[in-house]
This record gives sequence, structure tokens and C-alpha cells, in this order.
Amino acid sequence: MLYLTADKFPVFVPFGVIGFYRYLWFLIRVAASVAYRPVPLPINPTYIAAEDVTIIVPTIDAGEEFKQAARSWLVGKPKEIIIITEEKMKGPLQELAEAVDPSRIRVLTVPFANKRLQMVHGIRNTTTDIICFADDDAIWPPKMLPYLLAPFEDQKVGGVGTSQRVQPVGDTMTVWEVLAAFRLTIRNIEISASTHIDGGVPCLSGRTAAYRTIILKDPEFIHGFTNDLWLNKYHLNSGDDKFLTRWMVSHGWSTYIQCCYDSELLSTMKPNWRFLLQVLRWTRNTWRSDLRSLFMERHVWTSHPYCAYTMVDKLFNPLTLLLGPVLVTILCVKAAKGDYHLPVWKIILSYMAWLTLTRTLKLVPHLWKRPQDIIHVPAFIAFGYYFAIMKMYALFTLHEVGWGTRAGIGDATQALNALNAQNAAPQAGEKPYDPEAANYASQQRR
Repeated sequence: MLYLTADKFPVFVPFGVIGFYRYLWFLIRVAASVAYRPVPLPINPTYIAAEDVTIIVPTIDAGEEFKQAARSWLVGKPKEIIIITEEKMKGPLQELAEAVDPSRIRVLTVPFANKRLQMVHGIRNTTTDIICFADDDAIWPPKMLPYLLAPFEDQKVGGVGTSQRVQPVGDTMTVWEVLAAFRLTIRNIEISASTHIDGGVPCLSGRTAAYRTIILKDPEFIHGFTNDLWLNKYHLNSGDDKFLTRWMVSHGWSTYIQCCYDSELLSTMKPNWRFLLQVLRWTRNTWRSDLRSLFMERHVWTSHPYCAYTMVDKLFNPLTLLLGPVLVTILCVKAAKGDYHLPVWKIILSYMAWLTLTRTLKLVPHLWKRPQDIIHVPAFIAFGYYFAIMKMYALFTLHEVGWGTRAGIGDATQALNALNAQNAAPQAGEKPYDPEAANYASQQRR
């Protein structure tokens, strides 16, 4: 960050060309977010949850929190919930399903734990028009499903996402959970702004997102989704939501984010230092996906130019963020040598005051609801610089494709072969998905 300071100005103001650009960019996002409106619920909906929605939940270690999440999904009356897990976990998950609603929850298994293959197995066993993927701890508000379905009234829309906020694991939020909540507040502003400006979004978060089944049933999609390689060498398992979002863009489908109270899900985050491992995994996925979108696939430039610009901005964000303390350090060295008119303590104090003010302003939407979290603003500032360094580290370690916080992930190739064999013949009671019949049924309900 450059700075503007007159020779005899008694206070250091760490603001200049780069600073002006960063805060102007932020104000544009805020203005667009304020102007954004979610798609309202239709009077005569084409899609009805009880007939047209299957919720797919890939998991390997769902616990008691699953019961609360599942009951929140069932409020919307989906036709079915399909849980896909590895074979050794079927018993415990079957017990959880039976404790909630055995008539509408089915438990299926794959030979090995692999999220993308679990998702594909769920897709192959779906017979409804709309598939909704959900994390096993995602808690929905009562009107979530109607709001997820509303944008699908536009037949060009292929995928719909939501806004999010943090559900604490314990009675109170840890500092790690507050940091996650701060990040989600900023993300909600970004995705609503991007949706309002050009309809694009970098990612339909996998915590909860809905898609047209006809897109996901396409053999081309299934092959690409389960054979996603980085540098034609490293088999990707995480980053499934990034892949799905890019597929929508590259195949001409629109996306939409329903960002409002009635479609804002609650989700738990790691309440300890393992949150940093989550962030590292997400950061690597973002690097891989954004680089592909911008420089390999390139569809986003013409379909969603504003979204493309936000991706470019994020590429350089770590450098601009770290430039501030570098220039302040240089100035402090000059001041220590007597080559600058302000003492070192004034420079540092002014810089810290500026950081606190500007970072707090960015968090006003969160602090309005939880003013007690203002004590964690210094931690958020420190985390910002840590994240900038982590982001540079992630860039040089994109070949590391492990989950990081999830044990027991099986070999992708081995799991794919076993799953293909398992799906070679229809399972007992399985009905093939007929897109023409499904489309006719939905049209009849118009």
C-alpha cells in the first residue's frame, strides 16, 4: 500500500494509489450487494419439493449433528434424502437415518470413501428433476427448499447456491469460529454483488447447492467429474463445488445465489486450529479453479466479466496486502535513522489505527448482529496477513491434493473402478431417470 504524507504532517496516513483502488473496489461490492435482490417465491411453482427434489449427502463420519441437519431438510418436504457413505459406515448411518425418518432417508454405500464418487453414486440413484447436495452438518431455515427452487423457474438456470453463517459447535464461538464467521460475512457480500452485477459467481458452495438432474446425469459430466486431474497427473477429490460451478459456465447454464435470511444455512466450522487446514484446502482449490477458469477454459471472460475480474483481483490480493507492512517497515527504518520527520512509534500506531478502522468497517454487517465479536478484530487483522502468506504457499503446493481434515479417503482410481462395476446393472427398485417424462410432468404443473 502506498502512502500520502506531507513533509510536516504529524500523522502517518497509509493510503495511496493502491489503497484508493482497494477501498473503491470494496465500496462497489457493497453498493452492488445492497442493490441485490433474491428471486421471490413464485405463486404457481413449476417445481415442488415433494415431487422434484432429492437431497444427496456424501459423508463418512456423520454424528448426532446429522439428526438436527436432517430434520431441518425434511421441513421442506423433499421427495427423498440419499446418504452415501463407505461400506463400513453403513450401520451407524442407517441407525441415524431410522432415528430421523426411515421412509424418506435412504443409505447407499460405495466401496471406498471418495466424495466425488459418493456424489456420482447418489446422482445415479436419483429420479427427480432437481438434485440438492448438502453437507451432513448444514442446517437449513424452514423456507430453504422453496427459495432454492425459485430460480429454476428460469429454464436457463442450472445451479443455485445460498448464503451462509456459522453455527457454533459449543455454547459459545471460539476465535476460530469467529474468524470463519467474519470470512462468511465478506463472502456473502461478494457473491450477492457478483450475482447482481453479471450473474456470475466463483463457486456455488458445496455446503448446500441445487442443480438440474439432467445436467449431472450426462455421461460427459460424470466422466469429467470423476476423472478431474490437476496438471494431468494429480487426481482431485476435493474442489467438487468448484468443478460444478465451472461446468455450469462452460456449458452455457446460468447460476444464481439466493442470498437472504430465508435461504441462509447454518454450518459448523472447525472450532480449533484445524480451521487453518480447511482454509489451506479451500485456498488450493480456489487457485486451481480460478487459474483454469481464467486461462484454460476462459468462458468466464465473456459470460461473467465482472466475476472474471474478481478472480484476477484475488490473484494479486496477497501481494497488495503484504506491500503495506513492507513499506511501513521501510519507513520505520528511515525514521530510526533520522531520515523521516515522524518517530517510529507514530508510524506504527497510525498504521495499526488505520488497519483497525478499515477492517472493522468491512465487518459491520457481522458486528451489527454480534457486537461482542469486535474483540476479535485484531485476530482478524493478523489472520489476514497470515492468509496472504498461506495463499502464496498454497500456490506453490497445488500438487498436494489431500483432504487435510478428513481421514480415510480411498484411492480415486481404485474406487472409480469398483463404483463403475457396482453401477453396471440397475439396483433393486431403482427407476431410470427419464428427462423427457420428468420435463413433461413439471410442465403439466405450470
